[in-house]
Amino acid sequence: MTTENGKVDLRDMLVLGAGQLGMAVLRALAPRVRAAGQPLAALVSPQMVQSPTAQDKANLEELRALGVEVIGFDLGADEDALAALFSRYRTVLNCTGFVAGPGTQLRITRAVMKAGVKRYFPWQFGVDYDIVGRGSGQPVFDEQYEVRQLLRAQAAVEWVIVSTGMFTSFLFEPSFDVVNLDRGTIHGLGSWETKVTVTTPEDVGKLTTEILMTEPRIANEVVFVAGDTISYGQLAAVVERVTGRTFQKEEWTLDKLRADLAVAPEDVMTRYRAAFALGDGMWWDKADTFNARKGLKVIDVEGYLRARLGR
Repeated sequence: MTTENGKVDLRDMLVLGAGQLGMAVLRALAPRVRAAGQPLAALVSPQMVQSPTAQDKANLEELRALGVEVIGFDLGADEDALAALFSRYRTVLNCTGFVAGPGTQLRITRAVMKAGVKRYFPWQFGVDYDIVGRGSGQPVFDEQYEVRQLLRAQAAVEWVIVSTGMFTSFLFEPSFDVVNLDRGTIHGLGSWETKVTVTTPEDVGKLTTEILMTEPRIANEVVFVAGDTISYGQLAAVVERVTGRTFQKEEWTLDKLRADLAVAPEDVMTRYRAAFALGDGMWWDKADTFNARKGLKVIDVEGYLRARLGR
């Protein structure tokens, strides 16, 4: 239960998900919660517990070492079943994404409210959905905007949204096709001046933990963080400088990307390219972020790429 004196209550906390983001949050959060003498639980898919992959086994072993209780539970369950589980917890951090398809985040949010959870960190680790609004061509973005409206329309559950931009690694994802290190190509989405904010999952985990622990307690607020805010032109310069190679560069205009989307409206990466070409809502000034104000060290795009390439 959150208290009225601005203190943070670390009792009865649940993290939803133990994928890339969930594990990053748990690695940063678990030692702090344990130092306070409190338990921490993580909800994972039943399959992860019953038929774990090699990566699942490694994650489960790491969670045990961190002292995290692991609960196998299907997030595709109905709202009442979710609420019954959530009612055991005072704080819920949602790191799951759209694991159960469209409607997942709205259903989880409604269940959190029904359960009487005191403090909620929704899965909003992404762009500025307030600026993007509805109708971006990304159904996922539309649902995220609706989650915000749902939370703002009530007063029983304190909420904290952590806006992180995209994961830094996504810029180098071959299927996204912004930077393709193997093919030696770079595509500027919208224009070379269009900007994007990015943060590594490790930094998201650390910064989310700092935001959660901050006193006076942060409540009912969107908190912006950033590992880097960079234009696609600056990104191209960084890639060529770090690799020492000349890349084939091509600007993909918003008109071109919207035409691609008209041809393949269900293709996820085509949707993402069209969305991140918009510029507005996809970036914010790093100087104004929580991490900049607190003087917290983060990894920028150049630092990420040098670490990835061992440079």
